[in-house]
Amino acid sequence: MVKMRAIQVAGPNEPLELVEKEVPTPQRGQVRVKVQACGVCHSDVFVKEGSFPGIQYPRVPGHEVAGVIDSLGDEVHNWQVGQRVGIGWYGGHCMVCNSCRRGDFMTCSNPQICGLTYDGGYAEYLVVPSEALALIPDSLSPIEVGPLMCAGTTTFNALRNSGAVAGDTVAILGIGGLGHLAVQYAAKMGFRTIAIARGKDKQALAQKLGAHFFIDSDAQKVSDELQKFGGAKLILSTVTHTPTISAAVEGLSIDGKLLIVGVSPEPLSVSTTLLILGRRSISGWPCGTSIDCQDTLAFSLLSGVRSMSQTFPLEKAPEAYELMMSGKARFRVVLVTGK
Repeated sequence: MVKMRAIQVAGPNEPLELVEKEVPTPQRGQVRVKVQACGVCHSDVFVKEGSFPGIQYPRVPGHEVAGVIDSLGDEVHNWQVGQRVGIGWYGGHCMVCNSCRRGDFMTCSNPQICGLTYDGGYAEYLVVPSEALALIPDSLSPIEVGPLMCAGTTTFNALRNSGAVAGDTVAILGIGGLGHLAVQYAAKMGFRTIAIARGKDKQALAQKLGAHFFIDSDAQKVSDELQKFGGAKLILSTVTHTPTISAAVEGLSIDGKLLIVGVSPEPLSVSTTLLILGRRSISGWPCGTSIDCQDTLAFSLLSGVRSMSQTFPLEKAPEAYELMMSGKARFRVVLVTGK
């Protein structure tokens, strides 16, 4: 019996622990991937705290995976051993719900999620459905790829599906794990990019990432500053503090949209009059499927968008997780297996 190292959670609010597990065998329609790197995402809190419905424990977290195909299950014809692949939040779909029947796999009613509904990338190997794979371009390293599989795909896919077009004023609310990528993508897509963050010290970083303008939300009223530009056609919110999100709505232009990708359990408070009279809207965006991940990687390679990441060996996953949760990471945290 061949063993591998993995980091698992035994139950809700239990610690991340290093264990030895049997190397999994791919079944029909599945592939086995040798993991080289896996990003530590805030959504991993769902596994750590048991806040996602139906999680079966013990569970290995991790859905920002970069690795190499190691073995193929039966009836997998479109992938080969040795190909470099990534896996993100999307980990497969049921093919029978209404969303799947309409081809909208990201909103599947019975989704498979890497690291939630089956073991993820905090391990040396994992097994996934072949439809969950994204092909990695040769020039991107595993450490570069990991964060792009979720944080990158979420922001890139949200922006390209937002309805904004080149030349529009787009504001990125928050410069953190999601926001530092969103600023880069917005600038590379040709948007008039405004970065919004707390503290003047973030301005130099925002400009380095490609922002054309910067708003210090500690010293300036965000909505007033946005209106000086005629309002934002799009505000992409990457933060989780709902009062901050709510206050930014007044900075939208006529027909402007607030698009939310930062998850918070707290409700928003927004004037309905503001929405109605200006035809403004509020929406959300849920990452993307494997082909969206592949598009993200291709665009990132072409345009030079990269994640700023701190790396940890697999066995230091608890330390990496705590850094991510502290909000002090600059800006993504990536586990590497050393293989």
